[in-house]
Amino acid sequence: MSEPKEPRKKRPLHTKILLGLAAGVLAGIAVNVLLGPGDHRLEWTVANITSPLGNIWLRLLLMVVMPLVFSALVTGVAGMGDVRKLGRVGVKTLAYTVCISAISVVIGLALVNLVKPGERISPETAQALEAEYGRSADERVGATTAALEQRKEKPVALITEVVSQLVPENPVSAMVGTPNLLHIMFFALVLGIAAAMVPAETAAPFLGFFTALYEISVRIIHWIMRLAPVAVALLVFSSIASFGMDLLTALLWYIAVVLGGLLIHGVLVYGASVKFLSGIPPLEFFSRVKTTAITAFSTSSSNATLPTALRESREKLGVPSEINSFVLTIGATANQNGTALYEGVTIIFLAQLAGVDLALATQLTVAYLAILGGIGTAGVPGGSIPYVIVVLASLGVDPALIAIILGVDRILDMCRTAVNVVGDITAATFVAKSEGYALLKTGIGTDETEG
Repeated sequence: MSEPKEPRKKRPLHTKILLGLAAGVLAGIAVNVLLGPGDHRLEWTVANITSPLGNIWLRLLLMVVMPLVFSALVTGVAGMGDVRKLGRVGVKTLAYTVCISAISVVIGLALVNLVKPGERISPETAQALEAEYGRSADERVGATTAALEQRKEKPVALITEVVSQLVPENPVSAMVGTPNLLHIMFFALVLGIAAAMVPAETAAPFLGFFTALYEISVRIIHWIMRLAPVAVALLVFSSIASFGMDLLTALLWYIAVVLGGLLIHGVLVYGASVKFLSGIPPLEFFSRVKTTAITAFSTSSSNATLPTALRESREKLGVPSEINSFVLTIGATANQNGTALYEGVTIIFLAQLAGVDLALATQLTVAYLAILGGIGTAGVPGGSIPYVIVVLASLGVDPALIAIILGVDRILDMCRTAVNVVGDITAATFVAKSEGYALLKTGIGTDETEG
């Protein structure tokens, strides 16, 4: 009697997406070489078959991204608790999170503007990409730039314009048509803060609704992401077949910019933080949190790494439990420095590919959205992707370009998660030091948990 066969292990989704990317690239290169980019049969196939089928997937993501981002931001901010009750610890954690996230986004935007990975293509390819993916961008981005130019000589009017761009008169109308992310996310922030400051029993039904909406949106995205391998293959085929190898060269530069930005932020910024704010030698700090960093890198999940981070920061760094549990738990969902950097770089890179020249004011808007995106997309499987898609759409860039980066997103996700988690620990050491606790005093060099 033969033994029953063991069930075949399913390939993880990120492996399937990578295979879809490879299939789309190889097929696109082959067709581009054999037929040439101007072949009418190729153009008809892309316009009528591969591109429309791939765009179905994008529209499904856009369908659910608004409830996902809005509910995640409301519950994420409300989950921080009443700042009045949290006192100094809460205020310090919030201030540190915002400042370090802002630094990460500035690093990312500086690198992507310096290297310009999306412009490392031939002029012919650049013109074709702009015609295909940046058709509505000039009108939307140019309107904002023109409005600011008209107000250069009127400082009061400029302030008024900033307020009108940030604060919505009608948040519902901001969700109709092309969403106004600035208005939507400001309204979500206000709701989250207010929910955190009313009695828990009063806010419970309200937060229960948004928690349910968040979980339902995550489940829908989980279903949609199952289609990603096929969608990526179709969309990448359409791009490579039409535009050739230039896109792959730009992709390699993009990867280098993201990883370089994460390295700079993770080593230099965190090193300076622990040295000057926490009083810990950087090399010693990184040595003591290496297990947490490796766990975060391998799991790509801040939440899954939380138990290890709690243990190591308590035993190896001496952060007391009352600070540890609050700062690291909040950080697992809200202090996403690496994610903020990644989203800022990705949005600017894809805008560059589409030939969209983003003015400084628009890039500052992208930076603001990326910082909030670190909260609004935290812990969501593939959550950064729909968020980036909706920002691209708001800038007038065809979201179909997102397919180019999906195949490499897994390795970037692993790296940015490691940066996120180590950043949480730097926040915990900063708060503990500022509260007068002596660090590096308990359980030095041990891996044992407390009995």
